[in-house]
Amino acid sequence: MLTLTEAARQPAAVVGAETHRLAAHAGRLPAGMVLPAAYEEAFYRENNLPEQLRRLFSGLNPARLDEDLLETLTPRAADLIRTSALSDDAVQIFYRALGNARLTGGNLHLRRPGERETETASAAAPGTAALHALKRLWARDWSFEAVLARLDGHGGVGLDARPVLLFAGEPGRPDSALAAELGVGTALVNSLGLVGLP
Repeated sequence: MLTLTEAARQPAAVVGAETHRLAAHAGRLPAGMVLPAAYEEAFYRENNLPEQLRRLFSGLNPARLDEDLLETLTPRAADLIRTSALSDDAVQIFYRALGNARLTGGNLHLRRPGERETETASAAAPGTAALHALKRLWARDWSFEAVLARLDGHGGVGLDARPVLLFAGEPGRPDSALAAELGVGTALVNSLGLVGLP
């Protein structure tokens, strides 16, 4: 797990170009952290998910795609992600990182760099809620639309793990002036809840 400042020292290919832009303004952003792609990769490996997903989608022929079959398989794939468990060590590392990033005292939201859609976690049980939100975010990669896009673009259902951004608070309304200053667009400012920051 990385702070935005630590993430800025990583290659953009690892943490995302947007993360580098955000790190330049870390002092103006809510508390946050970057979950590297390696965390997601470890989750997939430890649960033997690549093999389970390969077997699940083995009946698909990308050259002659049966969208009805794909529509029945993708919810099952997403369920595999949501119901698979992180190892105890991975959970403890995640909880410690949330504490170090000051993300344990309230609501938070998660999203992939460069994407608009967020998952939120409530303050009631921030660690557990954040883990559930993280798995919901990962499971989105197995929606019908996401898998179909990979089939169309790459000829397969395979997925590359990607980093995840976690920020304190809930998404706010966009602030166009701040978006222009940060050079990130109002959708990003909206997802960060940056309205009214000095």
